[in-house]
Amino acid sequence: MAGRVIAITGAFGVLGSAVARAAAAQGARLALIDFANAPPPDLPDCPDVLVLGGVDLTDTIAAGAAVDAVADRFGGLDALLNIAGGFRWETLEASGFDSWHRMFLMNVQTAANTSRSAASHLRRSSAGRIVNVGANAALKASLGMGPYAASKAGVHSLTQSLAEELKADGVTVNAVLPSILDTPANRVDMPQADFGSWVAPDELAAVILFLASEAASGVTGALIPVTGRV
Repeated sequence: MAGRVIAITGAFGVLGSAVARAAAAQGARLALIDFANAPPPDLPDCPDVLVLGGVDLTDTIAAGAAVDAVADRFGGLDALLNIAGGFRWETLEASGFDSWHRMFLMNVQTAANTSRSAASHLRRSSAGRIVNVGANAALKASLGMGPYAASKAGVHSLTQSLAEELKADGVTVNAVLPSILDTPANRVDMPQADFGSWVAPDELAAVILFLASEAASGVTGALIPVTGRV
């Protein structure tokens, strides 16, 4: 990963921060993009990093401006890691259209907007990569997972379609499908769960960075489950 320019959306969150730290440790040049205005204190402290806070990636123009700012700063872009997204547990009976629309915006539209803007830059890379974050829950949705699972299923289809669209240009597009991620928020929400069976952010980060690497040239259109020890 040394010297590769990697843009990470949702970079200020638990998973985004883990990916950023791992990529920095491997010598990548980073652009950290997030809706939040201020990054957490544990983001990687390296000289070659661009931090873009307060970016609404559901807005096509804002997403395009952020991606172009990355390419302008570093002279190109090698990988886009679409980690930005959201979750909501809600039954169909209790939910309204707003919940379904919000999940679509946060999970599908953010990835579509950034990917559209990044495509031209990635085509100019010797090893262009897009990695999306889907969800294992979208393969078989359980109670209360309708809006979230439907939106993540959209991410899966976007991944497969975009892989076909870009493969002739040498750009690969893949998605990881995690189960429950071991985050402080999830531990609070599910205090009786077996945390040891969940996926650690660093474990998922390792898979994401492999797919973003030059070594993963033979993988595209893949939906890769990362389900820990469940």
